[in-house]
Amino acid sequence: MEKKLRRSHNQMIGGVCAGIADYLNLDVTLVRVAYVLLSVLSAGFPGILVYIILMLVMPLE
Repeated sequence: MEKKLRRSHNQMIGGVCAGIADYLNLDVTLVRVAYVLLSVLSAGFPGILVYIILMLVMPLE
């Protein structure tokens, strides 16, 4: 079966991090912490913009 990148219903805001974690078979908490660290280290705004774009582009599971 083909694996597809989709937003998850296991969501805090939009399900993007949970969807990425499901796709990569990683723990959701690790993906969320990595996203927050990446956003903070890149001055915050680009990370928020990428999250919003992914939330609009990725379909729900």
